[in-house]
Amino acid sequence: MEIDWGWIGEHTSDLAENAVLHLRLALLPVLFGLLISLPLGVLCRRFGWLYPPTLTLANVLYAIPSLALFMVFIQYTGLTPSTVIIPLTLYSLSVLIPNVVDGLGSVSEPVRQAATAMGFGAFRRLVRVELPIAVPIVIAGTRVAAVSSISLVAVGQLIGQGGLGYDIVRGYQLQFPTQILAASVLIVLLALVTDAILVVLQRLLTPWARARGKAAS
Repeated sequence: MEIDWGWIGEHTSDLAENAVLHLRLALLPVLFGLLISLPLGVLCRRFGWLYPPTLTLANVLYAIPSLALFMVFIQYTGLTPSTVIIPLTLYSLSVLIPNVVDGLGSVSEPVRQAATAMGFGAFRRLVRVELPIAVPIVIAGTRVAAVSSISLVAVGQLIGQGGLGYDIVRGYQLQFPTQILAASVLIVLLALVTDAILVVLQRLLTPWARARGKAAS
């Protein structure tokens, strides 16, 4: 396959513009998913009976093909970014909710008892002790959700909202592999960079983990 480097040079700004749009469409659902999953995960942890039906519902939503879900929402939100963002937000819940619950579950009982003994109420203990300890597991789920969302956004081009998916579809229509390859490489790069940023964020939010690692070595 011969790559038309001249076309890539001439369309760098177009590719960059679509990449920014692609990233916005992919990461907003992850942000919204976190905003939903954090309180829902806390409730599931506190009321154990709530977790199985919540997880089942999230998994059922995840099993619905993305294009079918787009078709459902297009009746209410039209050909707008919301038609892509809402389904991707629902998809992210199947990863984020279990990670929030598991993260909170990783806090040992002696740590909770120590926080309570220091006078921490339930909310303060959650914010100051339990959520920080849960950060590594929550971010691990966020990394999976973000990479998955960056990949799925391209499907949104089938309803005119796909970011770099436009270049993939356009390249296929014109039988122009360079445009398809350029968009595909950019999607992979966006996924890798986003994942690396989340790893750095985790390290910044959990300085004690680095200290523990140094002590162990």
